[in-house]
Amino acid sequence: HSLLDYDACAETCQWMEQLARSLNAVVMERKMIQGEIAWSETSSPSAAPQPIRVKDREPLVVWEPSLYGNAQIRDHTDPSENVNEHKEEKTSTDADMPVLDKSPGVFTRAELTIQRVETHLLDPSPMSLAKLAEQRQNDANGTNGHDNGVDLHTGLEEHDGSNSLTETLSSRNIRVAVVGNVDAGKSTMIGTLTSSILDDGRGSSRTSIMKHRHEIESGRTSTATTHLLGFRSSGEAIAGRDSIRTNRRKSEDEVAKESYRLITLMDLAGHEKYLKTTIHGVASGMADYALILVNSRHPPTHMTHHHLNLCVSFGIQIIIIFTKIDSCPEHAFTTSKKEVYRLLRAPDIGKKPFEIRSPQDIATCMGKMNTLAPVITTSCVTGEGIDLLKTMLFSLPKRRKHEKKVDRPFEFLVDDIFNVPGVGAVVSGFVNAGSLTVGSNANIYVGPLEDGTFLKTVAKSAHIARINTMHVTSGQSACLALALNKDMRKKLRRGMVVLKESPTATKEFDAEICVLKGEGTTIRRSYQAYVHILNVRQSAFAKDIEIVNQNHHISAASLSHHHNLEENEIVLRPGCRAKVRFEFAQRPEYIRPGMRMLFRDGRVRGVGLVTGIPAIEAASG
Repeated sequence: HSLLDYDACAETCQWMEQLARSLNAVVMERKMIQGEIAWSETSSPSAAPQPIRVKDREPLVVWEPSLYGNAQIRDHTDPSENVNEHKEEKTSTDADMPVLDKSPGVFTRAELTIQRVETHLLDPSPMSLAKLAEQRQNDANGTNGHDNGVDLHTGLEEHDGSNSLTETLSSRNIRVAVVGNVDAGKSTMIGTLTSSILDDGRGSSRTSIMKHRHEIESGRTSTATTHLLGFRSSGEAIAGRDSIRTNRRKSEDEVAKESYRLITLMDLAGHEKYLKTTIHGVASGMADYALILVNSRHPPTHMTHHHLNLCVSFGIQIIIIFTKIDSCPEHAFTTSKKEVYRLLRAPDIGKKPFEIRSPQDIATCMGKMNTLAPVITTSCVTGEGIDLLKTMLFSLPKRRKHEKKVDRPFEFLVDDIFNVPGVGAVVSGFVNAGSLTVGSNANIYVGPLEDGTFLKTVAKSAHIARINTMHVTSGQSACLALALNKDMRKKLRRGMVVLKESPTATKEFDAEICVLKGEGTTIRRSYQAYVHILNVRQSAFAKDIEIVNQNHHISAASLSHHHNLEENEIVLRPGCRAKVRFEFAQRPEYIRPGMRMLFRDGRVRGVGLVTGIPAIEAASG
């Protein structure tokens, strides 16, 4: 039995509850007990009293609320069902509630009932849970359930009428691609922004966000990962470290629930051998903006030029970030800046550099980023320019209006596949259009398979930023748990789609392309390239080519330029526009008109837009 008084015992209980929360558990019951131990009565005044067990009376037992608002676990049931239960508890417990003796020297013992729960069922904010308990008490008294700005179905606090978690994760979520050369400091920059802790100059920031062991050892990112940077409505960045345990990073659900606006930073590879991963990340990432990081100590390389061309080809507005300015000589920085400015003013980029030195400069370039390329100088070691960069990110408007595609049929692009023990097959990706309510009646189609057919299944549950939800809508990155057996699970692959109706797959598609200017390349019939269409990536060859003549006039010079006179066939060279019918080399894919495409054969050779599907294979469920 405990020989502590009430204050020491209560403080120990608080530490135990915080420890339980860190282990994905909650305190379901907190029982305080007094009257079990008392001081013995001595006959001689020189003898010291001894604690003895009390046997002639019952101990005093009191149930107290836990530190985290009675440890309520978030559910999706109707709160009105528990109103009568609250009323009965109130009438029965308030009448004869025992009172503990909190004076020093009174022995107190505590019993805690701890239950381990899923991470997504926990609300890490004590204030939110306290308000949730207060809201339920108001409902028991018959008051309005939304006066305190708490959603009873989710337990999420809303700061104002428009700050809901759904809007934060969709319409107020800005997706930013972070690209640059291999030594530019992309992962270090993301680690510094998301954790609000400066780097030590030896890779502490990048180590905290890297995914694989070989990435930590080599310092090179080889996979495309996403990280959340949250802002409050005042523009203050949310620290990515826990306030109680500073060595613990906040999870995505904690950052999302505290944020008014989110910045999704996509960390892409910079090394040349991982170029196809970077191209796929830009093609399928639905980025609103791109941060092009340049090492101040070295002039931009051919990879920097390639990343600039890649972002501009997809119509992504760019922001230039000079890194490592703390250890850069002035003459080296001047040389690097001149080279970057020369690349920006080149005809294939066509941007005017605009240096950002104050918040007023940020307000000046907003709305003009189609022609301007903001330039910010930063250091993750000294913190120079980091606050200015955060202000810039908070000020960026949302470019992709995915909320306008809610009325379209549901379309979910699969980026990755997981096998979660106890859950089954889970696909992660991006909701490109429409909306879906998961559950036993959420019938969906997943595919296409190798033969072009689709699997008919059910979406059991969904997560957004590790938060359990029943509804996903366009513009959100989500995970869906699918009801598939072991054999069907093996057929899943990246590049598939999840649809609610009319699934179709095709092996051929028409596209209007533009061959990029650069290194000389010749494109003719049977030309084979690697095609990126959103999340789809596969080899395809040109089946038919037709020159696009916008002026409806072909001169003799241009005719000889586009045609090979010996073989009498059309040949495309840099700068040409044409309509091309592509055919996938391996399997059918889900393609629809309007999708943006990119094709490469080592380097990016051209971009285009899917204009039509000539042949559609009917899919069977």
